[in-house]
Amino acid sequence: MHEREIEITTPDGQMDLFICHPEENGPFPPIIIYMDAPGIREELRDMARRLGTVGYYVMLPNLYYRSGRVGNYGFDISKIRVDEAEREKMFKIMRTLTNALVVSDTKPLLAHIAADKAASSGPAGCVGYCMSGQFVVSIAATYSTEFAAIASFYGVGIVTEKQDSPHLMADDIKGTLYLAFASDDPFVPSSTLASLPQLMTKAGVKHRVEIYPDTGHGFAFPQRPAYVKVAGERHWERLFSLFGRELHG
Repeated sequence: MHEREIEITTPDGQMDLFICHPEENGPFPPIIIYMDAPGIREELRDMARRLGTVGYYVMLPNLYYRSGRVGNYGFDISKIRVDEAEREKMFKIMRTLTNALVVSDTKPLLAHIAADKAASSGPAGCVGYCMSGQFVVSIAATYSTEFAAIASFYGVGIVTEKQDSPHLMADDIKGTLYLAFASDDPFVPSSTLASLPQLMTKAGVKHRVEIYPDTGHGFAFPQRPAYVKVAGERHWERLFSLFGRELHG
């Protein structure tokens, strides 16, 4: 496995990111992983590696780069589960992100992919967790010809009453969209779960909405208390199927 940490230039500064891909038989279809609220950590790098080992060029950008490089955000990831002050620091940084900012950040990511010989020139995929569910839906609509496969796991903010609500852009999506949710998630209203299938059908999006039984928010992360192994492995099965079908043809 080849892996490296690099920086790329965005309209707002220097974004640091992690890239990995197999050593042999490239180039590989590109996939961007959009992080959850706690930010970049070894747990996410390991998830990028797992995707990479089955034949993908995987990019994991630090969406908090405007607040500092990885590890310099100002909050302690190891304490956010038990320390309310640390958790509020995380939420404060999380709230600095918007759909527009992450959509803007994606343009230079795609430019880097296009220039890297290890990445194939075909369509790309992306997956977002938690706060990034809203981002990947917006990205899929904005870069509709670039992204053929889009996945979100327990994504928040996909349907809101704001003017930039991602669901309002859904009719621009040309790729296949997979939306997975926990059966018990205080961050995703039941009204959203009920409305999404109809909204995506009305928008003409090729999609699947799936609720994982007996799970809570964060079920796919192996180092979280919410981790459910059966659901976590199903999450990988769905990703491999989606990306294999849409990116490999």
